Amino acid sequence: MKVYNLACPLDHRFEGWFASEEDCLAQQDKDMLACPVCDSTNITRMPSAPRIAKSTSTALTSPNEDIGKTTGEVVALTGNDHSNLEAQVQAAFLKGMHELMGKSEDVGSSFAEEARKIHYKEAPERSIRGQTTLDEAESLRDEGIEVLAVPMMPAFKNTLQ
Repeated sequence: MKVYNLACPLDHRFEGWFASEEDCLAQQDKDMLACPVCDSTNITRMPSAPRIAKSTSTALTSPNEDIGKTTGEVVALTGNDHSNLEAQVQAAFLKGMHELMGKSEDVGSSFAEEARKIHYKEAPERSIRGQTTLDEAESLRDEGIEVLAVPMMPAFKNTLQ
């Protein structure tokens, strides 16, 4: 099994698991690889290196340590560390968005109308998602209806593998 770091032209980074290098190249040649964020099929393999554990006095704070201990501390990240952090943030964002999508009802283009019905207790309270114009979203906010504008990315249209 080969695991490759992949990226699209917009620098969305993700992993690909393949039976062999030839399998990866064949899928890449046939445009079968697609970015889970923007759906681009212009995918490139990124350099990767094996992880080697090392101890250092400038290591980042572990999640179990008291956050207050790091106040004022500055940590410089190498390019590789920055890429790993960026990938972790992207993965957390995608996971959160998938959860949000799974816990809300798609009301399509009737979003504004349905949001008003829920706000004014004319429909059962629930989480909804859909499409509306920027002007209509602003109008909802003016009425005191909380809405969050989120770009619809291809990764959320279908379940990822």
